[in-house]
Order: sequence, then structure tokens, then C-alpha cells
Amino acid sequence: MFTDGTVLFIARQLGQGAWVTLQITAQAEVLVLVLGFAIALMRLSRWRALRWVATVYVELLRGISALVLLFYLFFILPLFGITLAPMTTGVIGLGLTFSAYGSEIIRSALVNVSAGQRDAARALDFPPGAALRRIILPQALPFMIPPLGNQLVELLKTTSLVSLITLTDLTFAGNQLITTLGRQSLIWSIVLLCYFAMAWPLSALVRRYERHSTAWRRPEH
Repeated sequence: MFTDGTVLFIARQLGQGAWVTLQITAQAEVLVLVLGFAIALMRLSRWRALRWVATVYVELLRGISALVLLFYLFFILPLFGITLAPMTTGVIGLGLTFSAYGSEIIRSALVNVSAGQRDAARALDFPPGAALRRIILPQALPFMIPPLGNQLVELLKTTSLVSLITLTDLTFAGNQLITTLGRQSLIWSIVLLCYFAMAWPLSALVRRYERHSTAWRRPEH
């Protein structure tokens, strides 16, 4: 068994790695939401050029491996004089990858709002921005948030890829501990539990929101 000092060392290393993982997740999710909304609105634009650009963006990024994209940003861009820090590379790489999927979630939710609501907004002479903010978006959120929440959980788990670009996340910290201390089965088991401990609250929040957002639609007995 490990001594108390070794246990504290393991806890400190994995805690620091988990903190890096959470930072990457939060920052990448902000990028996902910003780009996702922008691309979704472009896909719904009446301008053909914007729709074309957004479609190419989505199809291109959905067809590229997240790991290969991270490698390209970290190892290939420096050959062209562009060097990104590991944290920046992880956030951009994962943010771009998941924004392609997130934009489709957002677009589908916006489209799911009935045409009657859009017609009512036009009849009331709402500007497009105000109509989106005050009428369409509030009704689209119940369809949008659950899948976006599930995607956030998936993003959290996918951050393990950044360990391959020298970023000391939870996976990298676990690998370092195995190199230093051995006990591979035990260390990886602890790492698995750490990921579960971070992902489970997010999953629980998503389930709770789903129950709350659909409660008004349940038939009364």
C-alpha cells in the first residue's frame, strides 16, 4: 500500500490534472457555443453564400478526427510560423470540432420552433434580432439544452486527447504517476473515477433540466 505521503502526492497530481481538464472543458465549451450559434444562424440565413460557407465548415470539421486536428495545430502550424501554446491548441482544436456538431443541435432547435411563431413576430414588426432573442430562442432552448448538455459531457471526456500534445491534464497526470510509482491498474482506476466524478454532475443536471422542461407537456391524470 502507499504511504500517506504518496497518497497526498497522487491526490495533488491528479487534482492539478483534473483542474486543467475542467479549464479546457469550460473554455472549449464557450468557443463551441459562440461558433455553434454563429454557424447555425449562417445555415439559416437567406444569403446563399453564408449558407454555403457554414455547410462547408460543418461538413469539413465533422469529417476530421479531433486528434488529427490537435496534432495539426500543435505540430504542423509551427512549420508555417504559427506556434500555439498547448492549452490554446487544446481549446481551439476541441472547440472547432465540437462546434460543428453543436451548430447542428442549435440549428435543429431553432427550426423546431413553429413557423406560426415566426409569422407572428413579423406581423408584430419585430426586428430579426429581437424576434430571435425574445420569441424564437426562448422556445428553442428546451430542445437545445439537453443535447448540448450531453455534448458537454462528451467534450469533458474527449479532453483526454490533449495529453498527447504535452498538456498536463488528468490523463497525462495519471500516466506520469504510473511512470513514477507503477501500480498501473490502481492509478488508471482512480483516473476513471475522477472522470466519472466530473461527468456525473453534468449528466445529472441535464436529466434534471429535461424533466423540468418537459413537465408542462405531460398529460394530467
